[in-house]
Amino acid sequence: MDTAAFRSDLELIPETLERLAGTLDAGLPGLEEVAAVGAGLGEHPSVVVLGMGSSRYAADVVARRFRAAGANATVELASVDELPPPTPGRAVVAVSATGGSVEVLRAIERYRGAAPLIAVTNRPDSALAARADAVVGLGAGVEASGVACRTFRATFPVLDGVLGALTGLDPAGRFDAEVVRRAATANAGLLESSADWLEAATELVAGPDGAWTLAPAERLSSAQQSALMLREVPRRGAFASETGDWSHVDVYLTKTQDYRALVFAGSHWDGQALEWMRERGSRWASVGGELPGSEFAIRHAHDDDARVAVLTELLVGELVAERLLH
Repeated sequence: MDTAAFRSDLELIPETLERLAGTLDAGLPGLEEVAAVGAGLGEHPSVVVLGMGSSRYAADVVARRFRAAGANATVELASVDELPPPTPGRAVVAVSATGGSVEVLRAIERYRGAAPLIAVTNRPDSALAARADAVVGLGAGVEASGVACRTFRATFPVLDGVLGALTGLDPAGRFDAEVVRRAATANAGLLESSADWLEAATELVAGPDGAWTLAPAERLSSAQQSALMLREVPRRGAFASETGDWSHVDVYLTKTQDYRALVFAGSHWDGQALEWMRERGSRWASVGGELPGSEFAIRHAHDDDARVAVLTELLVGELVAERLLH
């Protein structure tokens, strides 16, 4: 990992998303082959998505949208031994930005020759791509830092296209080209406005006991990826929770620690979590919406659209992580 190149990678996000939007308009290369696989799955197709880390975070969000539309789409850690068996009508989608995740490569051996295998990767020349029946590229370019930021964002629209081609479903709220263009604009605006909030956000997050991130289930990846960036880049303690579940798993720490949180707004359960924090003197800022008691709120363009938000709001955590290097 080259942390010195991380800021440059972040600054390329708007350009990368604009380019990806153009690719989506033209048709993702490899998606025709995926559609042919989908046509052979029968009337009730099922899909197992495999991934690790950031890839799984993004996959969880996309697959949940398809399940809400009636799809049989599950997401599994590739490191799990007890994976669903290959069965007629089941396809496997393996997601790995590098195409070299050892856990993913081991997991797909269970399915090779027994189920159609689709690779979603940023490296079409990778070991994963070589073993797949169809390959759909992320098209995010080279991340010089070695930290997944542009590939993470690309996973949402690309996997969205793959699941649509396999299941034949078109859920409301797809990650289409227009959404990706709006996200490019939103990321550019957040980069530009960071001078207004980055120092305050960094001071808040850099608490003696670590930082916590909360997000609704539909955008849980924002909390997970933000916490990961704080661990991976400046090597700080950071922990992610789903906002509703927070009251069952993390609330206890507000009583004994200098609790600092970034709250990605929009959960039905925001008020419940914030009431506990307020009573115990915790500190927090909100991202993507105004929340009572927040020290400040960080907004971005189109933050009322969950699809744009999930591609944009994590930039707050990424920029804080980069700032903590200095």
